[in-house]
Amino acid sequence: QVQLVESGGGLVQTGGSLRLSCHATGSMFNIAAMGWYRQAPGKQRELVAIINSRGSANYADPVKGRFTISRDNDTNTVDLQMNSLKFADTGVYYCNALIKFASFRPGRDYWGQGTTVTVSS
Repeated sequence: QVQLVESGGGLVQTGGSLRLSCHATGSMFNIAAMGWYRQAPGKQRELVAIINSRGSANYADPVKGRFTISRDNDTNTVDLQMNSLKFADTGVYYCNALIKFASFRPGRDYWGQGTTVTVSS
């Protein structure tokens, strides 16, 4: 059974930094892509950053230049380094992984339980 376990959320002042980590456990063939999404109060969940198995990353415009996503394929871990945090970055951050159980089958989406990031102004 695949699980995504997140850690690293918390309370930080504007301009501060936080690092989120997500570890995928369970039996799998590989992880095609890993990413972070967030949901602010009263808003829809949105993509923050995503990275494929070759290390190519894409970022949402509001976080470009401030956030860095990285992954370790050996440990099935994805991290999100968040710098210069703004009040608008406040929300619940969810780890996502597109996991394949065989090379010839399409991947399945898995989600973490969410970790809360609160940026105080």
